[in-house]
Amino acid sequence: MKDNTSSTISNLAGFAKMERFIAARRDSSSTESELSFEEFEVSLSQITHEIENEIKAAELARYDVGVPEIFVEGKVFRKCLENEKKKYMTASGPIVVERNLYRPQGGGKSICPLELRAGIVGGLYTPVMARQISYMMGNMTSAETSKLFEELNIEGPSSSSCDRLPKLISEKWEKNREAFETSLREQETVPAEAAVLAVSLDGVMVPDKDGQQEAKKKREEAAKKNLSKQYSGPAGYKEVGCGTVTLYGEQQREDNAPPRLETVRYGRAPEYKKQTLTEQLDAEVGSILSVRPDLILVAIADGAEENWRYFDKSAYADAVKIVDFGHACEHLREAMVAYKGKRSTAGRAEYEKLKVILKDQGDGVETVIEQLTSIERKLKGKRNKKRREFFHAELKYFKNQKDRMRYVDYQKRGLPIGSGVIEATCKTLATQRLKRSGMSWRDGKQAILTIRSLQQSSRWQRAWTLLSECYRYDVMCVRNHGHLHELCQVELAS
Repeated sequence: MKDNTSSTISNLAGFAKMERFIAARRDSSSTESELSFEEFEVSLSQITHEIENEIKAAELARYDVGVPEIFVEGKVFRKCLENEKKKYMTASGPIVVERNLYRPQGGGKSICPLELRAGIVGGLYTPVMARQISYMMGNMTSAETSKLFEELNIEGPSSSSCDRLPKLISEKWEKNREAFETSLREQETVPAEAAVLAVSLDGVMVPDKDGQQEAKKKREEAAKKNLSKQYSGPAGYKEVGCGTVTLYGEQQREDNAPPRLETVRYGRAPEYKKQTLTEQLDAEVGSILSVRPDLILVAIADGAEENWRYFDKSAYADAVKIVDFGHACEHLREAMVAYKGKRSTAGRAEYEKLKVILKDQGDGVETVIEQLTSIERKLKGKRNKKRREFFHAELKYFKNQKDRMRYVDYQKRGLPIGSGVIEATCKTLATQRLKRSGMSWRDGKQAILTIRSLQQSSRWQRAWTLLSECYRYDVMCVRNHGHLHELCQVELAS
């Protein structure tokens, strides 16, 4: 192991530079004394970072190993390269440290004990730097993240490096996802005042490069066949799945809405039938109900068929199933548009009346269906076939969903009737980050969704603790005693 006793704090060059800077600032004849406070603050920050980097370089060097052989993860490695200089990115700027490399017996990829013991991420980033970049990337683009370090007066990573890091983190997370999520749940408690457990599922279309290629291929095929009806739809978009598990307290407010206590949010890249997302929701619900089986389980979503196929599973057999009141109102509004037209005052008035009936009248949904049925009979004599078909589709929606629209009963029981939580999740988790101007995604979107999900679920700090442990390994020395081999824990260099 390296001897770093000469690199003591007392003789670091940065401290001497800091002493000279402070002394010059106090000397009225020095040019340093003429600095504005802003210039002084910038200069002080630069020197402080230099001191940090010197200390970090000396400390990181202590994690290196210099013995002939080491033992890591059940394998023996032999030294193959000595005292190679390597740059690492830290939260205060880059540092250069000498390191040794070891190759497994029989050949193969070499490893660096220093990086394994210190938990270096991606062979370049110290744990704190990796965490900071990952956190920023959850909220900003790679170019913005790189620029932010410049604004903080730190020599940070390039835009391309910022883009790569979340993908590396995501690989680790996905490999250990189920164990990590179980660990996070085990560290959490259910608030004593919780009375309702609500689960919601939805999706949002985001620009996707694979989707763009598929759309282009379909357009080309249609052109070759000279089809009069060209391929249409949201070309180049695929659906990101979003799910929420929310705990509500007992109804206390005058508007009958129960207070929201906590929400766990999940986001998954496009996948077949939202398989991973629904597994996450199942696990989350199961974990909570295992300790609080007294909670009222509610499944709330819009009228999309695939959502209710999921909630019709046996796991939700005892759940109260509710169609989001906001979506029901949207369908009611569209029915009135088909009946009276977009600008009709009478149509708007009829909508407002039926909306109140649906929410506050005991037989609200039956009354709404009766009213819409009566209107449909009036439309039969109209010439506009499309309006009649559109109106009929809205009437059919209410008939299909009526058992999930008992809003008076839900409110009396203190249950939520709106899916605002999942709607907000689709917007803040996916739309705000993945649908910015000019964006198109491929393999990087899950990394961003994972980071944002953890951040918005107040799990980021604990999740990073789990992640960072994946990059740290025990390194054992191999000492030969005749034909015997002894393994011993490597200590940090003094």
